[in-house]
Parts: sequence; structure tokens; C-alpha cells
Amino acid sequence: MPTETQKLHSNEGLKEASNFLRGTILEGLADSSTGALSSDDQKLTKFHGTYLQDDRDVRSERRKKKLDKAYSFMVRIGLPGGICTPEQWLTVDRLVEYTSYQTIKLSTRQAFQLHGVIKSNLKSTIKTINEAMMTTLAACGDDNRNVIANPNPHQSHIHRQMQAVVESVSAHLKPKTRAYSEIWLDGEPVASYPAAEDEEPLYGRTYLPRKFKIAFAVPPVNDVDVFTNCLGFIAIVEGGKLTGFNISVGGGMGMTHGKPATFPRLGDVMAFCTVDQVLEVAESIVTVQRDFGDRVDRSHARFKYTVDDHGVDWIRQETETRLGYALGEPREFEFTSMGDRYGWVEGADGKHHLTLFLESGRVVDDKRGPLRTGLREIAKVHRGDFRLTANQNLIIAQVAAEDRAVIDALVEKYRLDAYRRISGLRRNQVSCVALPTCGLALAESERYLPILLSELEVILDELGLSQDEIVIRSTGCPNGCARPYVAEIALVGRSPGKYNLYLGGGFNGQRMNKLYRSSLEHEQIIEALRPILAHYAKERLPGEHFGDFTIRQAYVKASGNGSDFHQNVDEAALVR
Repeated sequence: MPTETQKLHSNEGLKEASNFLRGTILEGLADSSTGALSSDDQKLTKFHGTYLQDDRDVRSERRKKKLDKAYSFMVRIGLPGGICTPEQWLTVDRLVEYTSYQTIKLSTRQAFQLHGVIKSNLKSTIKTINEAMMTTLAACGDDNRNVIANPNPHQSHIHRQMQAVVESVSAHLKPKTRAYSEIWLDGEPVASYPAAEDEEPLYGRTYLPRKFKIAFAVPPVNDVDVFTNCLGFIAIVEGGKLTGFNISVGGGMGMTHGKPATFPRLGDVMAFCTVDQVLEVAESIVTVQRDFGDRVDRSHARFKYTVDDHGVDWIRQETETRLGYALGEPREFEFTSMGDRYGWVEGADGKHHLTLFLESGRVVDDKRGPLRTGLREIAKVHRGDFRLTANQNLIIAQVAAEDRAVIDALVEKYRLDAYRRISGLRRNQVSCVALPTCGLALAESERYLPILLSELEVILDELGLSQDEIVIRSTGCPNGCARPYVAEIALVGRSPGKYNLYLGGGFNGQRMNKLYRSSLEHEQIIEALRPILAHYAKERLPGEHFGDFTIRQAYVKASGNGSDFHQNVDEAALVR
């Protein structure tokens, strides 16, 4: 909490004065003289699930012609646990017809993103989303974001029970302001959430210091990267029954180049709670961050810094004080991977589930195939549901045995069967959007990573490693949207065409990587990785993962957590 001499960040005053997130958004939407909104309203609309962006590919050309930026909005649709119906998929598919990019984007938080929505279409887009029983509310902003969870359809009885908890936590932590309904829905209730009111019993007038992220994981699969979240719930299954959750606190990926006071951090396992206690635990921990998070320095405002500053024991004590009871001690669990399980798998209830590979989560008709058309046709006949994964892939879930052949035929017809052909490295790739739409991007990511992978795959094929599972991730800036700092190989944009190369993350998501080389261009990345991959092919131990090998062979030192992330970096190696 700030002292008397410290000045709160300007965003705190903006939230305080916004009349519960109203600001002058309505007036801004009515102004047809520009495709943008005022600076203050841009910050407030994030709480409503939309960002103002512009096409950076044409920014310079338009500046020369003395034209305004090519403004449009990104609209994010949060799906608790990543589940949507075929009808909801078709709604999203229709909406992208009115966007600049004609693309359904699947995010790393199991959400839909629509890029290129012009201002005049923004209200109708958000209203249509809500009419389909989805919402953009709190998909962005200083609040709890979309609650993500292991899709886990093959463990149907566990997943159903966990999904009910996920949805209750998501609904409970939504802002309650009427502003969303007034601005976007003409006063109608927000889809699938409690009636709004002109107060915020949980958040107060200034909401949280920064965004807050929650994930649920079911061992042995850590596909949600639970330890990269502010708050994690790790399912404990005993005797085939879900008995409760281990609680992890203090994870988060973002940092800033050249500022060692900022760092990624993995969550610490703090305690255990029963299924019935999850909602109370989530609320209590969110209020700890509300009351003790940094509202002076936004670069120090995430929950990971609150945990790092005060310690896990203090966080537990404060949480238990608010709960009015003691939490249990953590129970044993094991994660073995953080990737998706491709292809068909049969669930305990006899339903079948097909996981598809969608590179960078981009669903579009392009040279790779008519992917968007194919998924539209599948949605028209599918009688189950769709599940977005945190690795930007898609599960066609709850398929009856008699319907498998129909789904398979459509998958093959529309070239959605890439998962059968791609390398192990490509199967385990994640990237952020970066250019041209992200205003924070310093370098390419989604458009660059496939190019790099194609060249690395030639090397892997020569070395006999083409089907080895190696986790690689790329981001256009250090904010970490693709969770790069837990990857075995990571590229983080430093400047146009240059990347920091990280090595040594844990295959199960329980160890961060370490900076290996700084500011590398494309050919330098290839040349840096080639001998390491060759060494790995020749001298790895049985079952040894690439990240473990790079540490054992001293390419990087094992990374610490929190502020230790920046320690013990071989500065001489960075310039070799």
C-alpha cells in the first residue's frame, strides 16, 4: 500500500473517476470523426474486453500521406475453461466476416480474439457475442481475466466437476458494474452472469492494481502452465475422485528489457483446499492483491511481486485470516508435460475427442488450407462441444462413436489434419500475435516463428530428431503472452529482426529458462542452435528432455525463481 508521500499511478485516479468504468465511452463511440477513442477511454474499454489497435504494416505509409492511423479494435471473448458450443463457434465465425483480418484467433488463455473490428461495428459485435451467451466483460483490464483450465475431456467425470468450479469462480470474480450493460447491451443483462449493480462489492472503485490470472490444472498434464498464473489450482485426484486442489500463488511472465527489477516468476505451491473451499479461497487471495498490490508503480503491480515482496508464508497467513480457517498442507502430485495430446482419444464415458493443431491459434483460409471453412462445416454437424487449449489448439470434443467418421472426413477434406505430419518441435510451439496489430511488439513473432521452424526442421531431420518433443515459444516483446520463459527454447523480441534466445525451461512447466544469447538475428539463431541440437542428438541420456540437457551440459545454468531469474547469467556468453 502507498505511503503518504507516494503518488498513486494515474490509472488509479482514472478508475476512481470513471463512474465504475463508464468514462466517456458512449460519447467516444458516437464520434464519427475518428476511428479511435480518447486515451482515457482506451484504458477503460480494456475492462470491457476490447483494445484499440492499428495496422502497423501501413503506419509509416499513412503518416507520409498525412493520414490517421488505420485504427481498429481487438475484441476478446473469454470462455471459462475454453469451452464453447458449435452454435457459439458459428457466431464467432460470422462476426469475423466484418473484421479486417477474416480470422478467428485462439489465444493462450482459451479465448477468442477478433482483430480488425472498426469502431462503427464495435457495439453490434459485442452485443451479438452476448446474445450468443458469451461475454467480453473482464477479458482485459485490471481485474480477473478468463479463468483457464485443462480441457481434459477423456477424464469426463473429473472434468465436469472441475468445470463447474471454474465457471463459478469466473462468474463470481466478474465486475458487477452496470456500465457494460448500458454501453454495449442497451441495458440488457450480461450473458450468463449475475445482474449488474452500481457498486463493486469485491473490487471497489479502483478494481485491482493490475490484471489477475487464474488457472486449473489436472496432473499429469500441465497444458495450462499453471505456475505462470497469479493463482493456480492443481487438482488432486485420489481413488479416481477429485478431492481438492493444491493452491499455487505468485506466477507471472512479464518483464521489461534492461530493468532487472522486473522479472517472470513461477508460482509457489502454498496449501491445499477442498473443492467446496475453492470459491472462498479465490476471492480471499484476490482481495489480498486488491489491498496490498502496488498501486504506485504499475511495473511492480502484478501479484507475483506482492508474493515476492511479502513471502508465501505471509500470503497464506493473510489468506487464512480472511477465510477464518486454516488451509491444508499441499499433497503429492506430478506433472509430466505441458503440451497438448493430438489425435483421437476415447473418454471414460465412451465419447471421443479429437485435438487439432492450429499453428499460433490462427483460424483462417490461407495457403495452409481452408481451415476456417473446415471448422465452420464441422460446427454445422458437430453434436458435442469445442474446447480451446491454452496452447492455441482446438479439441473437437464429445463426439459419439458413430459420428467419428463424419468428423474425420471433414478434417481430411479441409486439411485440418496437420497434426499427423508435423515435427515434434512444431507440435510444441506457441507464439504471440505481435506485428502488425500489437502496439507493444518490438519484433515479429507469429509471422516469424513458422519460418524459423521450417529451417530448424531440416536440421532436426538430419539429426534424427524430427519427432522429438521440444517446447519452443516466441514473443515479440518481453511481456510474455506466449509464456516463453518456461519453454525449452524461447525467442523474445528485442528490436526489429533481433531476439533474445533462452534455453533450459522444464518440459513439465516447473522450471524457467535462462538467457543464452542476446539480440540475435535469424541466421545467428540458427547457428546458435545447430551445434546444441547436434550435441543433444549424440549425447542425451535415455528419456532426457532438451531443456534438461542444456543445463546438464552447462549451456545455461539452472534458473532460479523471481528476481533470481536474472542472476548467474554468463555475460561474456551473451556477446560471443
